[in-house]
Amino acid sequence: MGIQADKLHASIDALGEIEPAFAAALGRIGYPEPRISERGYVTLLRAIVGQQVSIKAAAAIWARVDAAARGASDPTTRGADDPARLLAVSDQALRDAGLSWGKVSYAKSLAEEVLSGRLDLENLPPDDEEAIAQMVRVKGIGRWSAEIYLLFAEGRLDIWPAGDLAVRIEIGRILGLDENPNEKQTRALAEGWSPHRGAAAIFAWHHRHVVPI
Repeated sequence: MGIQADKLHASIDALGEIEPAFAAALGRIGYPEPRISERGYVTLLRAIVGQQVSIKAAAAIWARVDAAARGASDPTTRGADDPARLLAVSDQALRDAGLSWGKVSYAKSLAEEVLSGRLDLENLPPDDEEAIAQMVRVKGIGRWSAEIYLLFAEGRLDIWPAGDLAVRIEIGRILGLDENPNEKQTRALAEGWSPHRGAAAIFAWHHRHVVPI
């Protein structure tokens, strides 16, 4: 589902009315491009695969994991996007595909939770904190990963990943603070920005890419 451009722009505009520093920054650098991910198991699995590696490396590892899940079967057979097929792959084969032992455990934990129905990604609670609580029960899914999923796969525009270092740095720059705020301070700063805190995070990432440090 993700966040469509019109909704993102409207949310950023509303944010600028609440906090003039965002309006000023918007005038300097313009709107960010919308970032959209698919809802569901594959997006979370790929997030696990991509943890702490480059985008290029993550793509290569994903291709090998997917091939391992397909095995020697018909190439039209589903691969890692099918949690049952992922669970059928040996831990060693996933390790050989490039996953760390930790990620092997995390990937299989996610597949088990989805197959069992304990994690229903099509019907997460509408309350953001309740949805995050369900997701972080899965081994390897922390608060940041859950927040990013809800923001980009479900388009929840009030998600506030205040634990993200880049967000904290850029919020400090946008607001003209003398020092970068810590996570607690960043959460406090954004209390008045609801329900547009997700748009603030997306704009912060955009600001980081456009404005040199």
